[in-house]
Amino acid sequence: MPEHAAPGRHLPEDAVPAPMPSRRRVLGAVTVSAAAALPLLGRAPVAEAAPRRAARELIYVNTWKGEHIYGAWFDPVRGDLTPIGPVGEADADWAVPHPALPVLYVATMDEGGVVYAFRIDRTTGALTRTGEVATGGAGMGGGGVAYIGVDEPSRTLLVANFEGGLAAALPIARTGELGPPASVVQDAGSGPNPRQAGPHPHHVAIDPSGRFALVADFGADRVFVRRFDRPTRTLHTGGGGGPRAYATAPGSGPRRVVFHPGGRTLYLLNELTADIQTLRWDPAHGALTHRQTLPIGAPSADGTRSASDLAVSRDGRFVYAGDRGGNALAVLATHPVTGLLTQVQRVPCAGVTPWSFSLHPGGRWLLVANEASGTVDVFAVDRRSGRLTGTGASLAVPNPDSVTFYRP
Repeated sequence: MPEHAAPGRHLPEDAVPAPMPSRRRVLGAVTVSAAAALPLLGRAPVAEAAPRRAARELIYVNTWKGEHIYGAWFDPVRGDLTPIGPVGEADADWAVPHPALPVLYVATMDEGGVVYAFRIDRTTGALTRTGEVATGGAGMGGGGVAYIGVDEPSRTLLVANFEGGLAAALPIARTGELGPPASVVQDAGSGPNPRQAGPHPHHVAIDPSGRFALVADFGADRVFVRRFDRPTRTLHTGGGGGPRAYATAPGSGPRRVVFHPGGRTLYLLNELTADIQTLRWDPAHGALTHRQTLPIGAPSADGTRSASDLAVSRDGRFVYAGDRGGNALAVLATHPVTGLLTQVQRVPCAGVTPWSFSLHPGGRWLLVANEASGTVDVFAVDRRSGRLTGTGASLAVPNPDSVTFYRP
C-alpha cells in the first residue's frame, strides 16, 4: 500500500451526514462584571459592540486547572470574537452541547470523574448548573475526565475517565438531565513512559454502525474496541479473551480517534510520539489494521514531542492535527479512494501550546486554544485546499484548553 497519495474528489459513498451541534467546553454559575471581562486582542474595535444578533453564536472556553469557564460571541460571517467574560465556575476539562436543548455537559477534574450539566441562557451565555453525575475512580491530581461526547441515537453521554482508567455511558433524559452510569468498563494496561503507570482513557468514539465503542487509552498504548448496545446503553467488556484491542508502539500514548465519513477508515493521533496512524476499520468484526503512520510534530525546546487534537472536515477531504511540542497545526489531505494521508501544510498556531482546537460546523473557521499564551486564536479555512490562514482575531483567556461552539 502506498504511503502517500494525492488528494482528489471523494466518491459519493464518502458523503457526510449533517452533523450535530459541535463539541466542547463550558461551565458554571454566572459572575460577569466589567472588571472580569477580558479584552479582545487583534481586532479591538469589534469588542465595543456585540455582533449582529442574526449571525452571532456562543463559544465557551475551558481553562486548564482553572476555576471558571469563559464565554464569547462568535460572528461566523466575519470570524470575529466579542468577549463576555466568566460565565460559570468549575474545574473543567472538556464540554459538549446537547444536540437540541440549551444544555451544556462539562467534564471536570473533580475527584470521582464528575460530569456537570448546565442550562444555557441563550441571550447572555450564562450557565446555571442543574445536576452532576460521578463516573467513578479517585482523582490523582492529573486530569479527571478527559473527554465526553454525545451518541444521539441512544441519547447517551460517553465519558473517558482518564484518572479512573474507565469509560462510562450516562443516560440523557428527554429533559437533558443526566442519569447514573448505565454501564462502566475498566481498562487495563500500562506503558514505558512515567505518565503511563496505568490505563488512562482519553477519547471514546462510536463507530458508524453504532455497534462498537472505540476507546483510545493513553496509558495502555491501546485502542480498545468494545461492543456497544444502544437500546441498553451497555459497553461490553468483550468475549472470553476480553475486549478486542489495537496495540500501538510502546510509549506512543493514544489520544484521539476519528472516523472518516466513509466509515471504513479511522485516524488515530498519538500524543507522546506526535504522529497520526491511518487504520482500516472492519465493522463486521470490530477489527483495526494498520496502514500508515505519519509524523506531525516537531520536538519542543527540551526535546519533548506532544500532539494534542484531531479533526476531520465534514466532506472527509482533510484532517487537522495539533502539535503542542512545535506550536503548530498540521493539515493533511485524504486520498479519495484509499483514505491515506498526505501533509499539505504546517502553520504556526498563533500562540504557545495549542492544547486543542475546534472546527466550526460551517467549515470556514478553526479556533485554537493556545494554553500557555492565554489566547483563543481564529484561523480561516480554505475549504478547497484545506489550508489555514491566521486572521489576527484573538481572545484573551487564562490558560484555555478547549473551545465549544453553541448556536443559540
